[in-house]
Amino acid sequence: MTPMDTSKTQLRFSPLFVLVAALFVTALLTSNIMAVKVISVAGKPLPAAIIIFPLSYILGDVLTEVYGYRQTRLVIWLGFICNLFMVVVFALGQWLPPASVWDGQDAYEAILGSTPRILAASFAAYLVGEFANSAILSRMKLLTNGKLLWTRTIGSTVIGQALDSTIFITLAFYGILPTPVLMQVIAVQWLVKVGYEVLATPLTYAVVTYLKRKEAVDAYDRDISLNPVALFK
Repeated sequence: MTPMDTSKTQLRFSPLFVLVAALFVTALLTSNIMAVKVISVAGKPLPAAIIIFPLSYILGDVLTEVYGYRQTRLVIWLGFICNLFMVVVFALGQWLPPASVWDGQDAYEAILGSTPRILAASFAAYLVGEFANSAILSRMKLLTNGKLLWTRTIGSTVIGQALDSTIFITLAFYGILPTPVLMQVIAVQWLVKVGYEVLATPLTYAVVTYLKRKEAVDAYDRDISLNPVALFK
């Protein structure tokens, strides 16, 4: 297998790429729905999404490592668009008048409804965290010449998840939670998400190795713009 310089190749959408991209978007959407439930982890309250959301970062790592930053950038925006569409559809369902024989309106609003503040925090955290994760991994791959995969999957997650957790918790709960509690929630979420990435490292290695061999591709993002909105550069 010959390393691929993505600055000299066209965007590539193989069936396996589409599968990984679909799993990425699915992990994102399902985690946003699960987030309304709060669970207890070692006595600390955390959103139930903690068990699935870190998977989107792992899949983002796989996409960037195998196919390159340009391809991953498109998938990140696809996830954003799908999430926005889902939110709009849920809001439409909430606004439609319920039938007289249906008594689930309150439950629907509690589970599928969201306040503008929470939505803004979620969207901002997602975009900043995912793009930071992908960009850092992309550049670390060049610095390590494609070796030591674990350093860039974990290293990029440390930064990406720190940004994600900090932005979301701060924008969503600043002024509602006391500052010490706010900092504690950020720290606990960040530690759990990074720990998730560390434990999943053997699986990440296996998936990356399989895809590189099966796809005969190993992207190196030389001369690739890291601008999140420069979709084809």
